[in-house]
Amino acid sequence: MNSKTKRLTTTGVLIALSAILAFIKVYELPYGGSITLAGMVPIIILGYKYGVKWGLFSGFVYSIIEAILGATTSQAFAGMYDPEHAAKSVINIVLMAFLDYIVAFTVLGLSGMFKGKIKNDTAAITVGGTVVVLLRLLAHFFSGFILWGSYAEWFFTDVMNNSFGKSILANFSGSALAAIYSIVYNASYMLPNLVVTVVAILALMSVKPLRKYIVDDDSGSARFTRH
Repeated sequence: MNSKTKRLTTTGVLIALSAILAFIKVYELPYGGSITLAGMVPIIILGYKYGVKWGLFSGFVYSIIEAILGATTSQAFAGMYDPEHAAKSVINIVLMAFLDYIVAFTVLGLSGMFKGKIKNDTAAITVGGTVVVLLRLLAHFFSGFILWGSYAEWFFTDVMNNSFGKSILANFSGSALAAIYSIVYNASYMLPNLVVTVVAILALMSVKPLRKYIVDDDSGSARFTRH
């Protein structure tokens, strides 16, 4: 199998694996967002194994799959459409698809940004993986702030009806309240996802054959780096 065919085959398998792992949810929030069984790791591996350009391409393909699955299963998509404001609803749905899916999952392919810059491959993919998960969190933050910020007061009144929620309501309003709501809500599932992702990466990189598979770009040229 030549290197191009092997790359395409590997990419297809890992994208499919990400889609499967995304269905294995450790915890799912009632209003969107979930903690999955390391669902981002295969895309992160592709970005590190083949570089940023191929990683972005892989992440984009995966984002389309996630957007299609989200459109058919997500309550957020269904709740976004309002017949009385059809035009605005369509714009909001497009914006949601762009931020919560296209951007959020495409950026995972940037995981190889530190390959060769940090000589230790385990450190390089771990740092890269951490950065891209935080970039995904940033995409969800903007989506939450722009599209769902109007729910902030309800969230801190009804859902987070505790001293923290009351303190937030007493000290913030308007755009500031919407921003805090978005970061609190999205961080509640993305930070656990970050922990799961880092643990999974470290576990895979601790196994020598898997580490070699992740680091080797299938070009046939050997790399001698510290691990």
